[in-house]
Amino acid sequence: MEYNFRKIDIDAYDEDIIQESELYDADPRDPAAVLDEAKQRQVAVRSALSKNDAAGALTIALENAPYGPNVEEAKLITLNTILSILNATRSNEISGVVRALPQDAQDTLMKYLYKGMSTAGMGDTSGNVLLGWHEKLTEAAGTGCIVRTMTDRRTV
Repeated sequence: MEYNFRKIDIDAYDEDIIQESELYDADPRDPAAVLDEAKQRQVAVRSALSKNDAAGALTIALENAPYGPNVEEAKLITLNTILSILNATRSNEISGVVRALPQDAQDTLMKYLYKGMSTAGMGDTSGNVLLGWHEKLTEAAGTGCIVRTMTDRRTV
């Protein structure tokens, strides 16, 4: 009997394999609470956008971003909320909005920009909007923001 050695899962025999759950601490919040919080933030963001406060809306949307498993719906709501902010902001205001964010929020925004780019055709957000925000964010935060985003295991 011939055995295909290329299909052997060698990680199954390794005791020292690192599990994904060991790479970062899981979100301590209950998934239902995370979903409720995402919905509340969505309402608060709409209120801030109606007052033409893009910086405040983005700050609200980026605080306590959902991450980890079992919160996919909250992640989707938060992504849609952030994409609506990005679409509603005029291009000449982007630099001021990005500079008003703290470093953690800038890193989280970069994660959402990449998430938006990976879900092409989502809603009415064009790639030009995301690339414009990426350019302004990179100017304000530097390339370190990109490196921190790529190396952080907590995906949004």
